[in-house]
This record gives sequence, C-alpha cells and structure tokens, in this order.
Amino acid sequence: MSETFHVVPVETHESIVRSAYLKRGFDAAEAEHAATLATAATRHGIRTHNAIKALHLDDLFGSKAGGCTPRATIRRLPSRFDACEVWDAGKKLGQAVAWEAIETCIRLADRHGSGTVSVDNAFHYLWGGGYVMEAARRGYIAYTNCTASLAEVVPFKGVFPTLGTNPHSWGFPTTEAVGFPIVIDWATSVIAMGRVQQLKREGKMLPPNAAVDKDGKPTTDPAAAVSLLPFGDHKGYGLSLINEIAAAFIGGSLPTIRSRAPVPGEKQGCAFFFQVIHPDAVSGAAFAGGRTQAANVKAVLADILGHGNSGCMLPGQLEAEAAARSVRAGGLLFSTAEVEALNEIAHEAGLPPLSIAALPTA
Repeated sequence: MSETFHVVPVETHESIVRSAYLKRGFDAAEAEHAATLATAATRHGIRTHNAIKALHLDDLFGSKAGGCTPRATIRRLPSRFDACEVWDAGKKLGQAVAWEAIETCIRLADRHGSGTVSVDNAFHYLWGGGYVMEAARRGYIAYTNCTASLAEVVPFKGVFPTLGTNPHSWGFPTTEAVGFPIVIDWATSVIAMGRVQQLKREGKMLPPNAAVDKDGKPTTDPAAAVSLLPFGDHKGYGLSLINEIAAAFIGGSLPTIRSRAPVPGEKQGCAFFFQVIHPDAVSGAAFAGGRTQAANVKAVLADILGHGNSGCMLPGQLEAEAAARSVRAGGLLFSTAEVEALNEIAHEAGLPPLSIAALPTA
C-alpha cells in the first residue's frame, strides 16, 4: 500500500529551516545553504537526510555540543598545486562548506580540467548526493566522500564499531542520455543511521543483518539498534575504510573519538574530499562509429539496459522520479510524523505550526 504524504510548499519549508538555523546563531548564508540542501534532499526522496536529520545532528554533535561553530570562517591553506585546494573549515556548518567546495571544484575544473578540494576540521555535510547531482546537472563528473559524524559501524569480522557510515557519492552528466543525472550515492553500511531513526519514527522494523544491539547481536528493532554492519561484508568494509584513510591523509584523527566527548590535544571533526572533472578532460575523442562523447555515453547506457534488461533501474532514477512527483504535487512531500517533527522545529524557531489537516496530500 502506498503511503500518503502531506504537501508542504517549498517556501514554507525553507522559511522554517532558515529560521531554525538563524535562531541557533548561524548567519544568513549558512541558513540558506542548509535550507537549499534540505529542500534538495526532500524533493528527491532522501528522507534520511532532510532538515529533521540535519537539525538532529546539530543538536547531538553540532552547535549545541561544540562540534559546529556558527559563523565560522573557512581558512584556505597554502598549496603548491593549482588545481587543488585544502581548507580548514573551522567547524563551520557542513552544508555551507560543501556547497562552496563543489562550486570551487567546478571553477577549477573549468580552468584545469579537474578540481579537488579537501576539507579538514569539518562538520558533517549531510547528503553528498545533492552536491554531486548539482555538478552533474551542470555538465560535470563529480565525486565526494566524507567521514561520518560517529564511528558506529563494526568492521568486517570485528566486534566494536570503529568506522563511520562513510558515504561515497558520484554524479554523472547523463541528462541528455537518460533524462536525469546518474547519481551513485550510498552509505557503506547496510543502512544509514538516519534510516534507523526514520524507521523508528514511522514504527517500522529494520531489514535483517543491518544492525546489532548493545550485546552485538543482530536486531531488526530500530529502538534496540546500537551499531551498524557494512554492506556486502568485506566490500562495504573496504569502501568505508577508503574514507577513513583519505581523511587521515587530509588531517582527520581517530574515528572512535570523532564527535565524542572532548579529548585534550585531539581533533574530532569530519573530513571531506571533493573532486570535479570536466568531461572534455577525459575524452580520447576516438569514439566508435564516429559518435560524439555524449552519443557514446547514451549508446553505452542503452547497451547496458538492452538485451532484456528494460526493467533495470539506473542509480538516480528513483531520485528523479521522486523529484517529478514533488513537482506534480506542487511542493515537498512529508509523512505525518515528519510534519510533526517539522512543527517542533518551527516551534523552536518561533514560527506557527503547520496545520496537518490543511495541507494537501499526495
């Protein structure tokens, strides 16, 4: 049975989100960046990384806990490489840092063919897919990874959580070929902790072999889930490890103390890695059949989806369909539990609550 959603106007949603961040001491630009990502996540059906999750993270690890500093300034560190920048984010709001990083990578890619920004001393940026999707929508190949706020994933054949959920996000400019950017975006655990929180709100159970309880035993009860398991056993573990090692090269410290109680002399923030590539920079210009690069991408995807594979789904397709549904509905789609959570945010920000009965449904 399909779920009924309430339709919240984008302007109303963004007003609530901006007001909540302003109330917490963030400046107007930071609040706008937070609202932009929250809208993008909700529009594309990424319910685990919407405004509710963003402000919950801020409650637990951010401005209320010293892990994120409102109105902080990014320090651009010296670099001898023209196409690479290294930043100290100073615990600035992750969404604001990430939007600036992807724009910087795009400018560098226009000039050098590719652009890289690595970020130390950061606060989590939420939905990595949103940033690479924006670059892909504008014609670039983009990638990002980050270390998650907490080490809550048990490594393959381990017993103690020492890894973050550590997402990877790729975006490809394939709108001309298939109608939307292909976005390959995943946490390296079976599910993200945000999904656990969402299912708990909705009164639903977890999939099997996704989480363990306080005794290290598998559980499907979101209320009992303490740690997560990597997807694909050693494969998800290896992908999660990539983020931790990349962060270690950037400047990130021990995963098990990240966002925990302060440790004197230690660093406890996240690290980000962004890269954008101009498609012209990777073109060999010798495509079979005299095809152009764009035509070649379209032909390759058609071959993959051919041969009886018409029911195959491309990464990013669900997000594109969710966005189309949002457009048809005339706003952003929220469950009743999510509207109630938005009303808690509105109350904190001093705004009137949304009337659930008055909102249209989809």
